[in-house]
Amino acid sequence: MIKSILVVCEGNICRSPVAEALLAKALEGRDVEVGSAGIRALVGHGIEKTAQEVLRENGIEFTTHQARQADAEMLRKADLILTMEEFHSRSVESIAPEVRGKVFLIGKWLSNQEVPDPYRLSKEMFQNVHILLTRCVNSWLPYIK
Repeated sequence: MIKSILVVCEGNICRSPVAEALLAKALEGRDVEVGSAGIRALVGHGIEKTAQEVLRENGIEFTTHQARQADAEMLRKADLILTMEEFHSRSVESIAPEVRGKVFLIGKWLSNQEVPDPYRLSKEMFQNVHILLTRCVNSWLPYIK
């Protein structure tokens, strides 16, 4: 049974907080804790301004986020770890090798699709990433019980 999900990307200000917000909204009412972290986190920074704007335009307010660095303890505590790219999966597994069996691409059910980093790119790119992350999150919902 999955009780905690950790979403991991690079800086923890664009992709993983958006996925965290989408998962939290999709899992409302279920007893599942959702968080996010980065392998090279911009610790203490809030969600990137354009990512926040796109979330808001899609009806999600997510204003309390503060980027945090992925560490072995938080990785061990998570029941499921979802990453944006294979590189992130390998990085997570190098931090805590014992988590190997619970690390997956967020795009696993979409032919192992990776999610590109929109950082410092156009709003259109952030919108495209939001759409892709929505599809990824929805593809995981049948498996989160």
